[in-house]
Amino acid sequence: MGDTMGETATAIPAEAPTRDLLVVEDDAGLQSQMRWAMSNDFVVHVAGDRSEALNIMERHRPSLVVLDLGLPPDPDGATEGLGILDSILAEYPGTKIVVASGNEDRNNAIKAVSFGAYDFFGKPVDIDQLRLILERAWQLHVLEEENRRLTCPSSKALDGIIAASSVMLDVCRVVERVAPTDVSLLIMGESGTGKEMFARAVHNCSGRVRGPFVAVNCAAIPENLLESELFGYERGAFTGAVRQTKGKVEQAKNGTLFLDEIGDMPMALQAKLLRFLQNRTFQRLGGREDITVDLRIVSATNRNLAGMIAQGGFREDLFFRLNEVCITVPPLREREGDALVLAHTFLHRFAESYRKGRMDFSQGALVALSNYAWPGNVRELENRIKRAVVLAQDNRITPADLGLADSGENDAFVTLRQARRKAEVDAIQKALASCHNNLSRAAKILGVSRPTLYSLLAAYDIRAAAK
Repeated sequence: MGDTMGETATAIPAEAPTRDLLVVEDDAGLQSQMRWAMSNDFVVHVAGDRSEALNIMERHRPSLVVLDLGLPPDPDGATEGLGILDSILAEYPGTKIVVASGNEDRNNAIKAVSFGAYDFFGKPVDIDQLRLILERAWQLHVLEEENRRLTCPSSKALDGIIAASSVMLDVCRVVERVAPTDVSLLIMGESGTGKEMFARAVHNCSGRVRGPFVAVNCAAIPENLLESELFGYERGAFTGAVRQTKGKVEQAKNGTLFLDEIGDMPMALQAKLLRFLQNRTFQRLGGREDITVDLRIVSATNRNLAGMIAQGGFREDLFFRLNEVCITVPPLREREGDALVLAHTFLHRFAESYRKGRMDFSQGALVALSNYAWPGNVRELENRIKRAVVLAQDNRITPADLGLADSGENDAFVTLRQARRKAEVDAIQKALASCHNNLSRAAKILGVSRPTLYSLLAAYDIRAAAK
């Protein structure tokens, strides 16, 4: 079958969202502590009750909320906190809410998570732990907002394609430039990456959008039937041909013909396809009349056509006809962040389809989704999410529901500080290697002064021999 994964993208960058955090806490001392501890990482707003919290939500739309469940008029219970949770999620469903609870109140914290809270933490507050939870929640919020932005109805350029990674956005930009032309397009990529979705996007963005989009899977049709499937046949052309029948080529007149798995096309049929591409005319099987068809060819394969040409399994002249422009859809393992964006998209889709209510992933599930290599690409991800939604015993998806190994929750995401450190260390090491540890030249390559480079070497404990 062709790649039919739902995926979206656009080349228009979004504005960086504001890192606003709302702390709902009635204890003035804790309010001050939280504001002081979090102000370097977030724009902190503080509220002491429901009315104040909802007013701040309306005015500032904070993406993150730290919510104490024990608030007046029920300071010893959780009714008020759960009520605020419900009100915020009903009005601002994308908000990530982290609830606070003491050991004796753990059951209410778990109940809050089942109602849609992102996570909970215990009292007394461990600021470092809370900061890590909020950083993870923020990164997830950014991914979800990017997904919502890219899939909004106003962005029709590549309808149905979900992508947030830079490599996929680069592919989408190429598609947007190629689609309005009439060049033959070859789409390459592993099975399950969404090649047919890109073919449909090319058709929908072209001047042929009012014409038909006709797909043929060259690997799914027996060799002895593929020619008649493509070019049609006349009555009496073979046993069982009781009437004249148009093939896929004629059906795609004034539209787009998508040849999926083109690498599986038999050599004899490759020659006939080449003749058609050269003059846009063909004859039905058993016919003598030349038929002219105006259409666009988009083909796709997961095979190495260059290697097949070298081994005599694919015609080089046909390859050049099909490959006026080539795009390669990267596998999911190379699309940083896309697995989580897609996972949430599929989760919401299937939860709604199977009437499961609001569902979310556990931290362990997010780690597992991030760490898994996805050999089956988007198709495998979609199938695993569907399986998880069907089998999950509650509304929080676990690694076991996904059929993935539970590797823990500590390495799901890195903080921006960690990412920045790694990037700087990598850049310094590459610069030093490129100039054989000549610090003056390395500093010039990095665009910093020599004293600054000395400071960075000391800060990151990088050993380099001065020259």
